[in-house]
Amino acid sequence: MLAEERYKIILELLEKNNSVKSSYLIELFGVSVETVRRDLEHMESKGFLHRVHGGAMLDEINPKPVDFKIREKSHNEEKVKIAENAIKYISEESVIALDNGTTTLEIAKLLKYNFKKLTILTNSILVVEELIDRNNYTIILLGGIVNSKDKSLKGELVENYINLFHIDISFISVSGISLKEGATEFELETIPIQKKLIERSGKKILLADSSKFGVVSLLKVCDLNDVDTIITDSNLKDSIYARYKEKGINVIK
Repeated sequence: MLAEERYKIILELLEKNNSVKSSYLIELFGVSVETVRRDLEHMESKGFLHRVHGGAMLDEINPKPVDFKIREKSHNEEKVKIAENAIKYISEESVIALDNGTTTLEIAKLLKYNFKKLTILTNSILVVEELIDRNNYTIILLGGIVNSKDKSLKGELVENYINLFHIDISFISVSGISLKEGATEFELETIPIQKKLIERSGKKILLADSSKFGVVSLLKVCDLNDVDTIITDSNLKDSIYARYKEKGINVIK
């Protein structure tokens, strides 16, 4: 098993149980103590767990972003379901915006099978690669400084380009959803772009799988009342769903 595959499983165990024992991982993966130690050290350096005696725990507040390749593989089934719900909000010939999240990439994969003509704004090179063969799509790559880690474009130039457009609907992936702190993210460079998309869009939709609820990341994107809808997956507990509904937050699962 590749290290990245182990990272994905460890991450899912942590998000489900909040902690994991090294002895369990050794038995589960059939690897040595040293291998599990290196895995946990690596994941701790990326900021999504902290090691404790005999294992690791998931931090409620995560100061560092999870590596894009790991995020892309994590909760993939849930992201596909979120994407399937998201495209229900899109009409033929709409102007839509997709940020550079892993869930918006799943939306891009579905668009070409469901819509003949769209205008798509994005700062994600991966989204462009996914849709570039669609001749009836107008694809606008929002130019800026290339981030090689997640194959996106960032910086003030991206924000300036967004200002040129009125967007019918924007889809924004976030790392944390909290009634108190709103929608939150890891990377400072991402926040102004997401804020600008919200400002320039008629309809604003946040995308977050159920593991993101109750999580507060380092930086605030917006209050939940600033967006129209939050789309998540069916694993969101009914008790959590009810609390958001009570506050007037439109959550779709």
